[in-house]
Formats: sequence, C-alpha cells, structure tokens
Amino acid sequence: MRAQFVLSEIGVGLRRNLTMTFAVVVSVALSLALFGGALLMREQVSSMKTYWYDKVNVSIFLCNKNDAKDVPKCAKGAVTAQQKKEIEGDLKKMDAVDTVAFETVDEAYKHYQEQFGDSPMAGNITPDQMQESFRVKLHDPQKYKVVATAFAGRDGVQSVQDQRSILDNLFGLMNGMNVAAVFLMALMLVIALMLIVNTVRVSAFSRRRETGIMRLVGASGFYIQMPFIMEAAFAGLIGGLLACVILLAGRYFLIDGGLALGEKLNLIDFIGWEAVLTKLPLVLAIGLLMPAVAALFALRKYLKV
Repeated sequence: MRAQFVLSEIGVGLRRNLTMTFAVVVSVALSLALFGGALLMREQVSSMKTYWYDKVNVSIFLCNKNDAKDVPKCAKGAVTAQQKKEIEGDLKKMDAVDTVAFETVDEAYKHYQEQFGDSPMAGNITPDQMQESFRVKLHDPQKYKVVATAFAGRDGVQSVQDQRSILDNLFGLMNGMNVAAVFLMALMLVIALMLIVNTVRVSAFSRRRETGIMRLVGASGFYIQMPFIMEAAFAGLIGGLLACVILLAGRYFLIDGGLALGEKLNLIDFIGWEAVLTKLPLVLAIGLLMPAVAALFALRKYLKV
C-alpha cells in the first residue's frame, strides 16, 4: 500500500510540473551527452596517439650540395660517404633506436612525387634538390630528444625532425575541442541542477498541505521525501536514456553512416562500438543519482520534515 501511494504521488508530481520536468529531462540529456562525448573524445585522442606515435619516425636530413649557401650547418659542403657511415653506425649503437633505414635522393624524389605530384610546384623540383636521410624508428617515440641532441649539430646533418610534431597540432586541436565540450557540459550540468532544485521546490510548495497532514499522522521524513526524490530520479533516468541514444546515434551517423567518416578518413583509427557501450552504464548511473542527490539536498531547505 505504501509503495502504491509513493508511486501515485510520483505520478501526480510529474503531471503537475510537466513543463519543468521536460526541461529537466532535456538539460540532463544534453549535459550527459556532452559528458559521454568528452570521455569518448579523450579516448579517441589517446587511441590515435598510440596508433600514430608507434608509426612515425625521426628523420635525419643530410646536407646536399645545394645547401652550402643557404644552410649554415651545411657550410662545409655536402655530406661525405664517411660521415654517412659514421652516422649510421652511431645510430645503430643507440639503445633507443629500433631500426634505421637510409633514403636515397631518388627514393626521396619518388616519395615526393607520390605525395605532391598534383601540386603546381612539383614540376619545378628535380632529384638533385632532394636530400638523403636516415629514417629512424625508436623503441619509445618519446625519446626523440636523445637522437636530436646527438645528431643535430653534427657535420653533414642539415636537420633532425620528429614526425610527431606534425601530429601534435591535430591532437592539440582535438584536446581543445574536448576542453570546450567539458566546459559546455559543466554549464549544462549547472543549469540542470538549478532546474531540478526549482522543480522540487515548486512540487513541495504545491503539496505542502498533503505533506503537513502526513507529518501530523506520524509519517517519517524519509517517507515524505521519497516521492520528490523519485520524481527527480525518474526525470534524470529519462534524460540519461536520451543521452545514451544521442551517443549511439552520433557514433553511427558520424562514423558508420551519414557522414561516414570511418570510410572517408581511413587513416584515422576510430574508436569502436565497445568504447561507446562501456560508457553508457556510467551515463545512466549519473543520470539517475545526480537528480536524486540534488533533490535530497533541496528538500532539506524547502521541505521541513
């Protein structure tokens, strides 16, 4: 009988505050969708770093005859055969180095044409303008500075470049988007909490006569508060379910269908469905508990029991 009464009170409260309940559901859904999106974005960036940092190389570009005038480091002329042999030997002795590959001028020119053959400038580039280089793969890509320090000022070396720096701008952009999503999520969360507190206050005020009678007949404080807490939890649960739908739909339409980024950007290692599914229980739990806790604290002020 008590359970039936509590459920009936929940239904009454939801009907009386239908507009505000709808606002709570929408705000909770948006804030939790942003929360889940921020978690997925962070995991995506981490996955991409693991995928690409393992594939990038450190490039040691050697001086050629055209660099003597323009590059101070190559003022002594093009790299000699002896210098190349010493550089390769020292690279192979380093513990941080996994593999060393030498790229000739012809190979560098071929790779350039494959990548930038459609560019108007490609026709003006000749093989003798390209540079020989060592492509060094490290056991740990984070140890780039070990190689850079050892070879950057060496005779015959024009420059040492870490290909990770090319990716850092992309990852920085994605991290910036993640921070923006977290900020927007926090803003929506504050709005949702304010709506929850206001909804509970209005609901408690509109039913002050009923709660007064219950207090007179000896009902416990928890029993009187329960319908209000359950109303907030129910609205939060609906918002959490909508947030889950938004996350699932976003993963499908952005990557698998619709925009089909998974096919158009096949160089990006997108996170799979399992990453999305593992976040859904957390989203639902927060959607259920957050409004209930907010309602509990709001009742202490607006419902004296």
